[in-house]
Amino acid sequence: MVRLQNEKGDVCISASVFTTLVGDAATNCFGVKGMALRSASDGLVHLLKREAMSKGVYITYNDDTSISIELHIVVENGVNIPVICSSIISEVRYKVMQSTGVQVQEVNVYVDSVSL
Repeated sequence: MVRLQNEKGDVCISASVFTTLVGDAATNCFGVKGMALRSASDGLVHLLKREAMSKGVYITYNDDTSISIELHIVVENGVNIPVICSSIISEVRYKVMQSTGVQVQEVNVYVDSVSL
């Protein structure tokens, strides 16, 4: 949880807020099929439904009240992966900063699968 202080009091932002913002920002980028989750039991990558997309996002809280983000995605076949990842990183940083005011130290995008 991130705690921000201002002249009117404290604001606490939970991880579920960040995972929802990040999942929404990533899945709205062109070429992204959805969020991914690698199953621990069989090692296969599963495409997550819209309601469960936060399972493909991991938030790390840093000491300086910034966050680091790791997200796992499935992309569509035939798209330029480096361009998509760059777009996702920019969009995620912008959405989190605009919505919460929390600094994003880093965004790591993992392409777990390509949808045919």
